Amino acid sequence: MASGTAMLTSHLIRVLVVDDHPVVRDGVITQLRQHNDIEVVGHAGNAVEAIRLCAHDRPDVVLLDLRLPDGLAADIVPRLHAVSPASRVLLFTAFPDHAAVAPSLAAGACGMLVKDASGLALRDAVREVARTGSYRGQETLTASSPITPREYDVLRLVATGHTNNEISQQLGLSVNTVKAYLHNVMHKLDARNRAQVITNGRAHGLL
Repeated sequence: MASGTAMLTSHLIRVLVVDDHPVVRDGVITQLRQHNDIEVVGHAGNAVEAIRLCAHDRPDVVLLDLRLPDGLAADIVPRLHAVSPASRVLLFTAFPDHAAVAPSLAAGACGMLVKDASGLALRDAVREVARTGSYRGQETLTASSPITPREYDVLRLVATGHTNNEISQQLGLSVNTVKAYLHNVMHKLDARNRAQVITNGRAHGLL
């Protein structure tokens, strides 16, 4: 009978590491390369490079930093899935209670791992994601956000200059529903107008 280790190593788990901090990125790569069932196929420090590599290498697992210089995970996850539908995206962040976590999970990330996790926890999370398609560590279960994923969609479109009518068309919602979501966001972020909701959204790390 094959041992558990033999079963795990019968298929290499191909991983793409995406983080804009070289020290963190290099440390993660070093940890993952200690395990003979995991192969790091590439690494990136921004969204553009991550998407390019994901399209080229089609990794089993993408370990994705929550915030990159050129984008947030909630926007990046769908773009990764568009170029490599089978790749599973695991959020990797130092701030498990960050407001952008829940919208990123709603966008298609399969779980979240905190950056202070041990090397063994990192290994186990990657293996679980590759095996089951999800990771339900305690951090994922307790993730919270001041706004809902749909409210987050509206906020991001407001921040990029879209009108209520344009947001309505893009999200497939009525204009009144868009106004209601925006009203809720403004209330939750203590904002009185569109400019202030963008400023406060940035202060909360949502934009």
